[in-house]
This record gives sequence, structure tokens and C-alpha cells, in this order.
Amino acid sequence: MKFDLIKKDKYSNARLGLIETAHGNIETPIFMPVGTLGTVKAVHNHELINDTLAQIILSNTYHLYLRPGLDIIRNAGGIHKFIGWNRPLLTDSGGYQVYSLSNSRKITEKGVKFQSHIDGSYHFFTPEYAIDIQRVIGADIIMAFDECTPYPCEYKYAEKSMHMTHRWLKRCLNRFKQTKNIYGHNQSFFPIVQGSIYKDLRKISAEKIARFEAEGNAIGGLSVGEPHEIMYEMSDIVCSILPYDKPRYLMGVGTPSNLLENIALGVDMFDCVMPTRNARNGMLFTSEGVINIKNRKWSSDNSLLDENGTSFVDKLYTKSYVRHLFVTNEILGKQIATLHNIRFYLWLMEKTREHLKKGDFTSWKNKMIKKLNNKI
Repeated sequence: MKFDLIKKDKYSNARLGLIETAHGNIETPIFMPVGTLGTVKAVHNHELINDTLAQIILSNTYHLYLRPGLDIIRNAGGIHKFIGWNRPLLTDSGGYQVYSLSNSRKITEKGVKFQSHIDGSYHFFTPEYAIDIQRVIGADIIMAFDECTPYPCEYKYAEKSMHMTHRWLKRCLNRFKQTKNIYGHNQSFFPIVQGSIYKDLRKISAEKIARFEAEGNAIGGLSVGEPHEIMYEMSDIVCSILPYDKPRYLMGVGTPSNLLENIALGVDMFDCVMPTRNARNGMLFTSEGVINIKNRKWSSDNSLLDENGTSFVDKLYTKSYVRHLFVTNEILGKQIATLHNIRFYLWLMEKTREHLKKGDFTSWKNKMIKKLNNKI
């Protein structure tokens, strides 16, 4: 992987960049639609490529390990061939499931014992095994195995967890260096900064991660319930320490305004289930604010779904029709809303890059954020 920093904003820490991978280039800042099980829910790959203009997607190591399983992925020739995706792909290590499946897992220094949500069977993930699994999956960018702490989190637990994450990182990196890619393309390894909401811990973790000199670095443990102001404070601290010439990936974030604010702090990459999950519940993100398409007020509104939208669905369907689809629980409604939201997020990244090139990103961002948080 190669990362070129093209331009730095004069009035913020935002950056314009380009990541080169074996499966194509990624213009940054970028948002990665989430395809946990090898699919962005309700969206065909040709729609991702040709309509939303997605450059990279994210899948999840833990879930792919359970289903379809490593043998099936290996026999297919890796995740790209298995799902028919010929662009860059990133896999989370399963560290988020340490947080999200806290009621059905046990953490020790050696690793994490998970109980499957599918059949109740037990599975033990070590840092080494997380790397082995990601080698079999074959994503372009793979992540360190870490513990994502909850919010709120006591200082002593956050500190203990952070140090364990650092020890796990050494084990991950050793395994990564000891193993080779299986399918003939290079894989890049990203460590993850932890430390919960504590400034000193975030500083310690960022300094530790920076010393590993990885090809890119991630910020984890945010967007787990903490106020947005704290998220921004933690991002600012970490971005000021992580290597300037390597991409920075903020995991699991966020709302459109979260993306813009964190870009201004120096973040390059994002992923989040929000645009897809919220779409399936009738929430549409637009350049003028947020629409709940299930509200009665849209029942007779025959205006286009989004006058300013750039997905084909925005100019083909009306608000009244899409509301009808949601009220009658038709699958098409969820598909339309999902395409709209993903395209909007990626349009927002395109406009961000455009304004970074022009040199007026900060003034544009401040105007956009005022509108993005409106409820229409």
C-alpha cells in the first residue's frame, strides 16, 4: 500500500490524499460502506460501483469466520472473488465484537472466548488467530485485534485494557510478519489506538502506536455513546501524534457532521453502519438535513425524493411513493433509502475533496454542518 498526501488545508488539519492498493486507488477523505457479512445490505455490487461510487467497503472478520467460514472463502480464492468485488476492501479484526458481544464473551491475556450468536458454540480468538483469519479472508487492509472499551468506562479499566491492546498488537504484528498473503496481493496492517475518553491514555496509546511505523493507523473506542465533543477532543489529541504521512482511520464514525468535524482534525478514513441501518428504518440524510420518510407529512408529497441528490433513486422516486413502500413494509423502500444514504455519504466526501482542492474547505464545512443537523 502507498499513501500520497496531496494537499493540506490552510485553516484546519484536513488533508487530501490517495491510497494505492492492489485492488485500486482510494481518494481520501473517504467513507467506507459497511458490508459486515460480505454484502452491503440491500445493495448490489454494480450499484455500489456505478451509482454510489464506493471506492472501498468494509467486512467483519468475526462474522465471516462464523458464516460462511474460512474453508468456503479460501476455496473461492479469497473474499474479493467470493463476493464479486474487485475494489479495495478492509476487514475489522473482531475487536469491536469484544465490545458489542460483551454478554457472551470472556477476555483473558491470551485472547477472547466468544459464544456464537448463531448456535451457541464457543470460539477462541487470539491476536495471532485474528491475523490468520484475515490472511484467509484476504482483505487489502487488515486490523489489529484489540479491545474496544465501552462508555462509560472507569479509568483503571481503560488503562488496563489499553496496555493489553498494546501487548496484543505486538503479537498481531509478529504474526503478520511471520505469514504471507495467500492470494498474491499485498495486505496492509493497521494498529488501533485505544484509551477510552482519557486524554493521557489516548496520548500514551497514540505515541505507542506511532512507534510501530505501520502503513496506516486507526482510532478505536469512540462513537460508543460518548458526547460528540469528547469524540472530537480525543480525535484531535490522537491525530496530533500519529504519523503525518500515514492514513488515519476513525472506526465506527458516524453522522455526516461527525465526518466533517473529524476530517478537519486530520482523519482520512471512516466506516459506520449509520447510513445503511438508519435507511432501513426510514431515515434519509440529505444536504438540507434529515428526513424521516415514514412521517405522515410525506404521504401526499409528490416531489422528488431528494432534489439535490445524486443517486438515480433521488430523481426516479417521490417522497410519497417511498413513504408508501415503508408503510406497507415493501423491501424496495429499504433498498431505495439505502442507496440514497450511501450515495449521500460518498457525495459528501467528494464535495469535501473538491473544497480541499479549492482551498475553502473550512468555510464550506461550517455552512454544511448547520444544515446537516436540521430535521426536515
